[in-house]
Amino acid sequence: MSGHSHWATIRRKKGAADAKRGQVFTRLAREIVIAAREGGGDPDSNVSLALAIERARAQNMPKENIQRAIMRGTGESKDGNTLEELYYEGYAPHGVALILQVVTDNRNRTISELRHAVSRAGGNMAESGAVSWQFKKAAVFSFPLEGHDADKIFELAVEAGADDVTFDDGAVEIIGPVESYKEISVALQKAKIVPEEAGLRMLPTNEVDLENDQIIQVLKLVETLEELDDVQNIYHNMRVPDSVWAQLEEA
Repeated sequence: MSGHSHWATIRRKKGAADAKRGQVFTRLAREIVIAAREGGGDPDSNVSLALAIERARAQNMPKENIQRAIMRGTGESKDGNTLEELYYEGYAPHGVALILQVVTDNRNRTISELRHAVSRAGGNMAESGAVSWQFKKAAVFSFPLEGHDADKIFELAVEAGADDVTFDDGAVEIIGPVESYKEISVALQKAKIVPEEAGLRMLPTNEVDLENDQIIQVLKLVETLEELDDVQNIYHNMRVPDSVWAQLEEA
């Protein structure tokens, strides 16, 4: 996978993550809550919610859980504490910039867990704005190429406003400006393509190169952070060559 993407990390961990079914459902439910809160509870008019529901169904999340999350997002249900989406910034070992996207009902608990994990690995949390200038927000979609025509995918993505379409290791990644998110989503829906990952992501404007052992050290921190319940996404500006992914797969 290209260095700016973190989907390779996600796919590598997906088998282990799916085993933690309760944790997967919790994260999916929080994604649905946030999408419903921001765009309403009707998936026909809320693309983000429609995609979140599709991903929940793909993981066999019960229908009642999905509906409960939608109602919580729209305010029809007061079940549970209020959730909020936050971004925290920091540095991993070797000066790698981190942006941590979380959904939480307790800021104090979340920042405490993040600070503990990052500092233990030799990094540190930073003030807002300290590293975010090294990233740009973009619409990102990722899904397997299998069963689809690459030329048609490229054509529909570009026509919908995408800046970049890559095909690598049996996967498709579409990147476009923030304002293209809805149009690309609709184009994929019309083509009956359900993305495994879709949303507005933080992509590094410049990547840093490290020695392989240093890269693995940072990736171990990323894995530790991914295991925290409140963490939804992790973004970094470290280039990860294919040789490192191969080394990790063999471990």
